[in-house]
Amino acid sequence: MKTTLFTAGVLAAAALALPAQADKLDDIIASGTLRCAVVLDFPPMGSRDANNTPIGFDVDYCNDLATALGVTAEIVETTFPERIPALMSGSVDIAVASTSDTLERAKTVGFSIPYYAFENAVVAREGIEMATWEDMKGKVVGATAGTYEAIWLEGKVKEWGEGEFRPYQNQADVFLALSQGQLDATVATVEVSEANVKSGNFPGIKIVDKAPMVPDYVALITLREEYGLINYMNLFINQQVRTGRYAELYKKWVGEGAPADLTVQGVYR
Repeated sequence: MKTTLFTAGVLAAAALALPAQADKLDDIIASGTLRCAVVLDFPPMGSRDANNTPIGFDVDYCNDLATALGVTAEIVETTFPERIPALMSGSVDIAVASTSDTLERAKTVGFSIPYYAFENAVVAREGIEMATWEDMKGKVVGATAGTYEAIWLEGKVKEWGEGEFRPYQNQADVFLALSQGQLDATVATVEVSEANVKSGNFPGIKIVDKAPMVPDYVALITLREEYGLINYMNLFINQQVRTGRYAELYKKWVGEGAPADLTVQGVYR
């Protein structure tokens, strides 16, 4: 017993003598800057205004998180494929970039609880006869490589055994290809589809139908081992909802109506 107590005492003293390990949350606060990866060709979540200033739901969300931390937000423009590499290289601290919370990605990065949920629409070019999402069968379709929409759409092309799937580097390229006739159809979030159709930047496109996909829950991401920062982001998202800020941002960037429920029935509330 004496030996055990002595050993425990030595170990406790040694632990107290060790310097405290700072984590990413401490580093951000100490630096005075929160670097957020944001996709800026994904309106209304992220885009640029006439003065080339980043705007959108995700931009405001980063700014809100920086304010909560007492630091300055730095928006770092990334494409969808660059989100995780930017984190891994240390170029950014977090990504506020509409990142689907897939199990495969969770092997590499750490996810917060969902901060937004998307439904998806089928968008086709005018002149293509399409009435429902199933009319994409046999068509040339495309989406941004590696995204939830691309994975689903490529899987459908393989399932149908006909047609062609084309991956693109970013969302703007997808809609440009659609507008120019290089694609017959694509699948994108309802919000992005409506914004791009209304913008007039991609003439000759139309929304055809909703895609039969489960809601796409997206989360904030950071390095997988940064539990302190992940816990802080979880609480921040919770407070964005319960203070009404989530609904305020939804109304500002998406429009009237109730924002999507961020809970999954029977799993978490």
